[in-house]
Amino acid sequence: MRRIIQSQKLKNVRYDVRGPILEEAQRLEAMGHRILKLNVGNTAPFGFDAPPSILADVVHHLPEAQGYSDSRGIFSARTAVAQYYQSHGLTDTHVDDVFIGNGVSELISMVLQTFVDTGNEILVPAPDYPLWTGAVSLAGGTPVHYLCDEVNGWMPDLADIESKITPNTHGLVLINPNNPTGAVYSEEMVRALVDIARRHDLTIFSDEIYEKILFNGARHHHTATFAADDVFCLTFSGLSKAYRVCGYRAGWLLVSGPKHLASDFLEGLTLMANMRMCANVPGQHAIQTALGGYQSVEELIVPGGRYYDQSMLADRLLNEIPGVSSVRPDGALYCFPRLDPEVYPIEDDEKFVIDLLRTKHLLVTHGRGFNWPAPDHFRLVTLPDVATLEEAIGRIAEYLEEMRLRRR
Repeated sequence: MRRIIQSQKLKNVRYDVRGPILEEAQRLEAMGHRILKLNVGNTAPFGFDAPPSILADVVHHLPEAQGYSDSRGIFSARTAVAQYYQSHGLTDTHVDDVFIGNGVSELISMVLQTFVDTGNEILVPAPDYPLWTGAVSLAGGTPVHYLCDEVNGWMPDLADIESKITPNTHGLVLINPNNPTGAVYSEEMVRALVDIARRHDLTIFSDEIYEKILFNGARHHHTATFAADDVFCLTFSGLSKAYRVCGYRAGWLLVSGPKHLASDFLEGLTLMANMRMCANVPGQHAIQTALGGYQSVEELIVPGGRYYDQSMLADRLLNEIPGVSSVRPDGALYCFPRLDPEVYPIEDDEKFVIDLLRTKHLLVTHGRGFNWPAPDHFRLVTLPDVATLEEAIGRIAEYLEEMRLRRR
């Protein structure tokens, strides 16, 4: 019989957040070990519950959520999203500019399948949320990684972006606030990125899923605000992180800019939406209540709130480990610390995190899993409570001390 093999389309697709390292963790769990998983920003396992009003509204609408909806999303959800952006200065936003998806992840894949032709180049940050790189490759395009500068607070390197633009460059991805670094881009930086897109006729893909998770006075700036009517901008956001409903799969896409030039693309995107029938209908009923109600996330992002306290604690404890440095996150739910190569000469960072997993039963993700070019970083999720974070980072410190002792 003929062997059944994976499609060649997957040849350059990786998603190491849930890849071989998670498989090793599952193997260890099957042997009876308890693994502390700090590899995925999934809020529920760490005791974060959805606001009761959201749960009540979803339950209330369950009887009418049994069938398919409009493939673009239910009208109330799309209206709520449109009004949200109108209130943030995008006054030319209409219901027809909004598509609802099964989380931002599905919408990224749908959009790139619609937008990318074979060989098209899309500029993607390094480090990035790896779905962006994988989805560009799966769509037949070429992800071209531009560097973010750790010394400059993980801001995008504008000169590096300019140097990597070719006649075949079609799009520019922004992740702001950034996963995995926690960087939040200033107004000047967002304007500069939009200006690059404007001068080179690029479409912007702006991933803003962490827009409400901001620390220490950081402000989020919607890319579409500066893209105005002459830069085509696709904005992605949703409920998963700020409203603690990752499993509801309730995300959205906003289309803005010169929409009259994008009618063919939008026809294709509607086709893609039709082909998957619709997004999860019960989850869509959470959107209007979430965006219009009390924003409980604001209690979590200030001193005394769990998102804030845990992020700041993780940053402090990591920086106290000899040979480790971490840029303080101004947003999102992660730290992306650096291991000094002079102290820890790691050649294979995937092997490093697997060895950490086997030795300390702690699961993190290696930096190259986020398309960072050097084997000297890893990502840590900051969602566990303070005591658990102290225990987790204590295990990392112990492991790294053992590494130092072995080198002597």
